[in-house]
Amino acid sequence: MQIIVNNQAVNVANNSTIIDLINQLELDAQRIAIEHNRVILAPDQFDSLTLCADDNIEIVNFVGGG
Repeated sequence: MQIIVNNQAVNVANNSTIIDLINQLELDAQRIAIEHNRVILAPDQFDSLTLCADDNIEIVNFVGGG
């Protein structure tokens, strides 16, 4: 099925969770914030929230520096 991630279409398997998407995109779950359909998710929701077709996901990476 297709979802939108940061304004780009991405195909994911049916019944994928947010953590499945994170793994598919090879991201570090400890260094990102995720918004699902305009709602910011807590990290403990990543493995329980199942994606649906046409969901809109925004992912922001935290960057450290000095």
